[in-house]
Amino acid sequence: MAVTDEAIGKIKEMIVSGALRPGDRLPKESELAAELGLSRNSLREAVRALSLIRILDVRQGDGTYVTSLDPQLLLEALGFVVDFHSDDTAPEFLAVRRILEAAATAMAAARITDDELAELAAQLDALGTDPSVEELAAADLEFHRSIARCSGNLVLCSLLEGLSGPTARVRVWRGLTREGAVSRTLDEHRAILAALRDRDGEAARSWATVHVASAEQGLRSTL
Repeated sequence: MAVTDEAIGKIKEMIVSGALRPGDRLPKESELAAELGLSRNSLREAVRALSLIRILDVRQGDGTYVTSLDPQLLLEALGFVVDFHSDDTAPEFLAVRRILEAAATAMAAARITDDELAELAAQLDALGTDPSVEELAAADLEFHRSIARCSGNLVLCSLLEGLSGPTARVRVWRGLTREGAVSRTLDEHRAILAALRDRDGEAARSWATVHVASAEQGLRSTL
C-alpha cells in the first residue's frame, strides 16, 4: 500500500506543479512509470485510486486524462464517505453542517432574489401544516439546497450537499420523530425565510444555527 501511496503522491505533484493540467492526457503507462521511477503495477493502482475520487478519468481505448478538477466534481466523493458514517459519528457531521449551513444562509441573505424568495415560499406552502416526517425530510433537503445555491458559492454548495446526503438525512430525521419535531421544523423554516426576506444576514445565520442545532440535539438524545 505504501508503494501505491508514493505513486499517488508523485501524480499529485505533477498536477499541483502544473506539469499536468486539467484536461491533459497522461503519458503512456510505460513512459510515465519510467519517468516517475515506479513499477507499472503501482502506477496502475494509483491511477485507479485517483479515478475513484474523480481526479483522473480513464477512457477505455483512449487513455487517461486529468479531469476538469472542478471543486463540485472533486467534492462528490464527500457524499460517498458520509454515507458510510456510523451513528456514533453522525453528530460530528451535523456539527460541521451547522457551521456551514449558517454561513451559507447568511451569504444567501445578501444575494437572494425576489423570484428565489417566492420559490422558497412556494416550497413551504406546498408542504402544508401537517406533513409526514418523510415528506418533511425531503422538503427540508430541497429547502436548504435552494438556500445554499443562493449563496453563490459553489464549493460551499458542494460541501453541504455531501453532508446532507440521503443516508445521513434519513438517519438524522429518524432521531427527530419525537413529538413536536415536525411543527418545530416548519416554524424554523418560516423564521429562516423571514430573515432572508428582510435581507438580514445575522438573523438568517442565527436561525439556521438554531435549526441545525435542534436536529443535532434530537439526534444526540437518541444515541
